Amino acid sequence: MVVWEEFVAEAPHIAEVFVRRHSATGYLCLLATLRSDGYPRISPIEPRIFEGQLVLVGMPNTLKFRDLGRDPRFCLHTATVDPNVGEGDVKLWGTVRNLQDSGLHGRFADQVFAEIGLDLRGQVLDPYYVGHLTGASALAIQDNHLLVTIWKPARGERVVQKH
Repeated sequence: MVVWEEFVAEAPHIAEVFVRRHSATGYLCLLATLRSDGYPRISPIEPRIFEGQLVLVGMPNTLKFRDLGRDPRFCLHTATVDPNVGEGDVKLWGTVRNLQDSGLHGRFADQVFAEIGLDLRGQVLDPYYVGHLTGASALAIQDNHLLVTIWKPARGERVVQKH
């Protein structure tokens, strides 16, 4: 499992598509977690890249965060409305860890306030989930072919062409 900064070094293409699509949607992604009965749950989330880490934070006590507290596995999908994925599409798989560090949380809250005006300053950020990635993929259409870029830790990126 790797943190975001390591992922960027190992999978630069997928990371670039993620950042571009993430920015284009106002940071909106879809988070898949596992409910207590084992069924999947899909929830909107606005993850952040902060200090070399993928951060999954939001309103405390939501079901998606309860899910992650019980089972840390997740899938994060860039939001898309284009069925032809002309701008690309990314899925990230991994697990989360609740990182409790008041100094880090303060810097994060300052950055969020500076970027979007949401004032989290002085609040306790619990959970403050940091993603550790175990896999990723990106889709693109080129010359009427679907290209799937796949990444696994320490294996780099590889491209599979679908006809």
